[in-house]
Amino acid sequence: MKTIAVGTKNEAKVAAVRAVFGGSQWRIVPIDVPSGVSAQPLSDEETRRGAIQRAKRALEAAEAEIGIGLEGGVMNMDGQWWLCNWGALVDRNGITVAAGGARLALPPDIGAGLEAGRELGELMEEYTGRRNIRTKEGAVGVFTNGRIDRAAMFSHIVQLLVGQYELFCQNGPFTV
Repeated sequence: MKTIAVGTKNEAKVAAVRAVFGGSQWRIVPIDVPSGVSAQPLSDEETRRGAIQRAKRALEAAEAEIGIGLEGGVMNMDGQWWLCNWGALVDRNGITVAAGGARLALPPDIGAGLEAGRELGELMEEYTGRRNIRTKEGAVGVFTNGRIDRAAMFSHIVQLLVGQYELFCQNGPFTV
């Protein structure tokens, strides 16, 4: 059985990988590894870099065949704060693929908190009055009225990663 190392123990992110790979020939191993970026990534670039670094570190730490990193962040575009999220998949042959997911506008009061240097997870707990939003529905679940939760959002990214990986494995190594 081959091993996929997931660079987190966050329940929503691990559930996303299980949704795509569950029941297959893969053993999924969640492992805490640092992203190498700030606790609250503040751009697409930083969020993407965090996902790639998590995937690489998970691959090495678990001695797996594949490493997957999933990173949530925020970005500011034209004065509006947006939720962003990225994933990366790396393998031992040097293949690295990355994909971004949904973008969702955040309310102005959340944006003001981000500008004050606070993390989205902390802001979401205050906004909703609930704890552990980041491991459950996430901001995306709150701001889509439960239609899309964090696991579903990241599952979509994992599907994008797998599709790219399948294609590039047929055509040789590819690095984003």
